[in-house]
Parts: sequence; structure tokens; C-alpha cells
Amino acid sequence: MWQKLSLRTRLNTLLALVLLLGLVVNVARLLLEAAPRVQAEDQSVVRLAREFIETLVIGLNDSPDPDARLNRIVEDLNRLRHVSITRENHAAENNVAPADRSDADDKLRAPPPWFIALVHPERLAVSVPVTVDGKQEWLVITSHPNDEMNEIWDGIVTQVQVGSAIAAALLLITMTVVSRALAPIGTLTDAMAKIESGSYDTRVKPYGPPELAAICEKLNHLAAVLGDAIEDKRRLAERVVSLQDVERKEIARELHDEFGPYLFALRAHISSLMRIAESREPNTDALRKHRSAIWEQINALQHFNRRVLEKLRPVGLAELGLREALGALMRLWREAHPEIVIEMAISPSLGEAGETADLTVYRIVQEALTNVFRHADATRIDVTIEPARQLAGMARGFRRSVLVRVCDNGSGLLRDHKLGLGLVGMRERVMALGGAVTVASADNGVTVEAVVPCDERASSDPADQRDPAQRSSA
Repeated sequence: MWQKLSLRTRLNTLLALVLLLGLVVNVARLLLEAAPRVQAEDQSVVRLAREFIETLVIGLNDSPDPDARLNRIVEDLNRLRHVSITRENHAAENNVAPADRSDADDKLRAPPPWFIALVHPERLAVSVPVTVDGKQEWLVITSHPNDEMNEIWDGIVTQVQVGSAIAAALLLITMTVVSRALAPIGTLTDAMAKIESGSYDTRVKPYGPPELAAICEKLNHLAAVLGDAIEDKRRLAERVVSLQDVERKEIARELHDEFGPYLFALRAHISSLMRIAESREPNTDALRKHRSAIWEQINALQHFNRRVLEKLRPVGLAELGLREALGALMRLWREAHPEIVIEMAISPSLGEAGETADLTVYRIVQEALTNVFRHADATRIDVTIEPARQLAGMARGFRRSVLVRVCDNGSGLLRDHKLGLGLVGMRERVMALGGAVTVASADNGVTVEAVVPCDERASSDPADQRDPAQRSSA
């Protein structure tokens, strides 16, 4: 139930409960102090009245009319609050005492019975001996806690009324403040719904408390980043389609320019062989000539086929592994550019990364080297491949990764230089795998560094890195 309430309702409910608890605690304190307060007041008033009587009756019998003087003393003392004083056996002869009238008034504003039962008022009666004309009488002092209980009850009622009014005012003010403070949450919710629907140009004006204002700014930044990412993705998709068309056209042109003439030549030679074979006396020299020509055409087709396959997929990567494939690539570049020193270091603890990761690492090295030879004017290139720190996976703990670093001592990149389609494509491919690519340029060269996550199915156990035939035989 509580989890289904909104934040605004929770805050208002908690404040209301705190105010109510404070009011209840204060009233409970007054109720607990009521009985001791009434008892202490009764004892104090009775003791005071007794002291007055003992003081006033001194020399009573020296007056001309002791009985009348005693009545006046009783009448004067009845003006005291919370007590009544009567002469024993003379109560019927006296007028209605002020205490009786007070009791009559108390009935009009008497506290409820449950309060009286809680306080447990007990009237305290004390008899004081008095000698009048040689006869001993008793003046009875009786406590009347009604006035004190009325005062306490009035204080409780006033406390409840004033406390309720203050609590209601505080609750109303707080509800207004909380409502205004949490107003940006509704705006944030609407903005996130618009962003979810694809309106990445949505922006929220930062206002409200500093925390919510910071969230508004972060949401605006997130919307801008998402918009840029979607735009980059769109441009990348366009580039991918364009590159696919270019590659298809290039492959189609090579097939047309290379395969077509070779196939036409092979067809011509075969036709000539068929004519020679049908003759009664075949010309062996012509047969040898056509055979040699066919052999040369077939060798040329094999070289061309290997070159096309190299563009589509590195030859030997799946069969020989990443280490041997990169070694063959280095040898080709060294033969083509003997004036440049190329050093490659592959960590022995690299382990198996998986087919997708191996191909990605190979393409990163290939593209980085191509850029160096085209633009850098470098004299030295260092290629390093080693295990990288583990990357946090979204679904399963951590994934092993490979660190690829290609450094050159060339002239570096211009300040306004933009990455080419090759590196941009590699960056997007690595990011799709969960890794990252960085290109750092300085006066002493360029460093391309990539972190490529290994395939989840790739095992780090050396026993699982053997050849499939060996594992099956084992």
C-alpha cells in the first residue's frame, strides 16, 4: 500500500503523522500531570485554610459575641478558592456557601466523566477544633477540586484547538511547498515520455530544488547525447550502405575485368583443343601450346581469387589463428615497405578470444597500418596485442577483452582532421561488441588503441584452446 503512494502523498502523510503524534504526546502529558496537580493543589489550599483558621480563632472568646465573630470568620474564609469551611452541626443554619455556588457553576462547564475518572478526584476533609464560650466545636475544611479540574480540562481543550489549528496551517504550508518543489518531476516525466517516443530535441527548463534542477540538466544532456548518437547511427547506416555499394561495384568490376577475359580465353583454348582433337592427325605442338596457355590462365585465376577472398575475409585466420594471420600481414607490409620498421608484440597470455574478436583485432591492425602508410610518413610502427582489464558486462559479470595498440612516429593528425570511413566503421563495430576505440594524436605520432571484448563462448582454459580434432580425439 505504502509503495503505491506518490512521493508527494508520502511526504504529506508523514508530516501529518508527525504533527498528530506531537499533539497526542502533548495532550497525554497534560493528562498524566492532571492527577498530581489536583492533589497538590488540594493539599496546599487545605493547609492554607487551616493556618488561617488557627490564626483567626486566637482571642475568639475575648470578643463580645464569639459565635457571631466565628460566623464572620467562616464567611470570610469561604471566599478562598477550591475549599469550603463549615461549622459542624451548624451547616443548616448558614446560607449557601460560595463553594456550593461554585459547584453549581462547575456543573455547567464540568469535564467529561472519563476525564474525572482518569484524574480520580477525592475530596479532602479536615476538621479543626474551635472552643466557643467553653464549648468545643469543629470547623470542617472540605476541598473542592472542580475548579482545578476545569482549569486543566480547559487547558487541554485549548491545547487541542490551538495545536490542531497550528498543525493544519503547517500541513497546508508544507503541502504547498512540497507540491511546488516536486512540480519538476511531472515535467521530467513528460519530457522522458517524449524522448522515449523519439523527440530527442526535447528540453526541460532547470528549476526547483538544486537536486531536481541538476536532474533536469542531466536529462537535457542525455537527450542531446541520444540525439547525436541516433544521428551518428543514421549517418553510419548511410555510409555502410554506400560502402557496400562501392564494394559490390568494385568486386563486380574486378570480376568483369579479370574473370571475364580469363574465362573467355579458357573457352577459346578449349574450343581449339576440341577442334584439334577431332582432326585425324592432332598437332601435338598446338596441344602443348594450348595446354600451357590454359595452365597460365588457371594460375592467374587462382591468384585473383585469393586476392578477392583476402578482401572479403583474411585468408588463414580461421585455420592458423590470429597470431599467424597477423604475422603474415606484417610480412607483406615489410616486403612492400622495407624502409619502415614494423615491430609486433603479442602477449603469450592472450589466450583464445573467439572468431569475431580475432577478426575485429585483425581488421583494426590492418586499417591502422593502411592509414599509417598512406598519411603518416612514419619510419617506425609498433603493434601491441595483450589482455586488457575486464569489462563489466550487462548481463553476465565480467568479460575478458583484448587490448590492441598501434603507434607510429609520424607527423600526427591535423587539429580539424576527421576519422576516415575505415576507422569510423571499426569504431562502430567495436562499440557494438561492447568495447571502445580511441585515437590520440601528438607531434610525435598517432596512437590507435582499441579494447575488444572476447566472445562469451571463448574459454580461457588452455585445455579448451586445442584444435577441435584434438579435443574430439581426447
